[in-house]
Amino acid sequence: MRSHAAITASVAAVLALLSVSVPARCLTASRPQSSVSAPEPPATSAETVSEVLEGPWSGKISVGQTELTLVFNFAVSDDGSLSVTLDSPDQGAEGIEAECDATASPMLRVNIPSLLASYSGILYGGNIVGTFSQGGLSLPLTLKKGEPPLLRPQTPQPPYPYAVEDVSFPGGSPEVTLAGTISYPSGYSASAIVGSAATAATAASTAQDKAPGSDNTAPVAVVMVSGSGLQDRDEQIFGHRPFLVIADYLARNGIASLRYDDRGFGESTGAETVGTATTEDFMQDALAAVGYLRGTGRFSRIGVLGHSEGASIAFMLGALGKADFVISLAGIGVKGDEALTAQVNRIAELSGQEVELGVEDFRRSALMQNQPWLSWFIDYDPTADISGTACPVMAVNGSLDSQVIPSLNLVAIAEKLPEGSADGEFGGKNFVKEYASLNHLFQHCTTGAPTEYRGIEETVSEELLADIAAWIREICPTASW
Repeated sequence: MRSHAAITASVAAVLALLSVSVPARCLTASRPQSSVSAPEPPATSAETVSEVLEGPWSGKISVGQTELTLVFNFAVSDDGSLSVTLDSPDQGAEGIEAECDATASPMLRVNIPSLLASYSGILYGGNIVGTFSQGGLSLPLTLKKGEPPLLRPQTPQPPYPYAVEDVSFPGGSPEVTLAGTISYPSGYSASAIVGSAATAATAASTAQDKAPGSDNTAPVAVVMVSGSGLQDRDEQIFGHRPFLVIADYLARNGIASLRYDDRGFGESTGAETVGTATTEDFMQDALAAVGYLRGTGRFSRIGVLGHSEGASIAFMLGALGKADFVISLAGIGVKGDEALTAQVNRIAELSGQEVELGVEDFRRSALMQNQPWLSWFIDYDPTADISGTACPVMAVNGSLDSQVIPSLNLVAIAEKLPEGSADGEFGGKNFVKEYASLNHLFQHCTTGAPTEYRGIEETVSEELLADIAAWIREICPTASW
């Protein structure tokens, strides 16, 4: 699952989503319907057509239960010739090479050899009306000039009503130095921050085995651990910054947090270790982050909030007794191969593919990739870590999560917790809840397909944010709120 952040940047994923099995047929342009106004006059030359087409043109095709945005980027060279590339932004794929023929104005044809696909259309009413063809599929696609802007209204903008501090500290192996940001609670004394980085970095190596600070009136802090795929400290995906949004909400509600760039990504070092790193290595980085915060001596309790793979890491630290509380956002509750097989089948179903992959078939395919992370993860069983986590646990999932299926995973977590509770009430130590109509990123959605993530303006459900803050305050009643 070390790919959810980008969903995919590969041509193979585009092929898979469109169920390609044979080369695309060459189709003529779709005929305009009689209810539409008459077509614009043909351009007088290929050069004129180039000038009309220059820039991005975007539209959506329907694939199964999902919609997929395609963007054709036309460019005019100095000699007037026209070139084009294709983006599939909902999948994180950009710059796919294509070939364009606009000599038969107002007709247009684009071939995408690497996808065995083509697009045929006609300049009509200010749009390009046509058909996208691939693998025997013929899908209507109308392109409009330009690309709609992405709106991210939840992303906080400075100045913030709380203090932030950029820090760095040793990671889980000698080659790794992690860079991150601490967000302090609103009203926290800025004078207490001065000189903290050097002091904490020195103390972190020994602080991992210390008990929580004795000053129960000090702020509570949360270490955030990202999901699969190398990500920055904000867990940025398609312009969304979920960890920044969560950190901002927590700071405004009296809770500190530390989020950091994954090893070998952003400002963190250790790129040479990434190729062989497994979840255990990323767990060591999270342990180092907890130790770093403990070394500051500023926080009464330190919990771990993990998303997806990060939730497994949170449970690992919980079982080791290194976390004062655990927050599992879309964490797996069953063995890795079972969880990933369910993910593949659900996403295939949403994209209109009638396949049902078995666990053993998935394992064979995964092992053929010879990827250390994947080979380790398919054998990982979280049962011991979940059942061995004695500290308070908040475990949540979206009902439409297509990557970590709640009916398989959240139910298993609730059953394996030492004192699990599936009623979603704060009355018990543990809090387990499935949120209606939320996806893997905890956005309100239509189907839960990963291709929807980019088009949704919401970054994180306000209900989830409120529950996280309220639950932390409930289990840490003596902290200074």
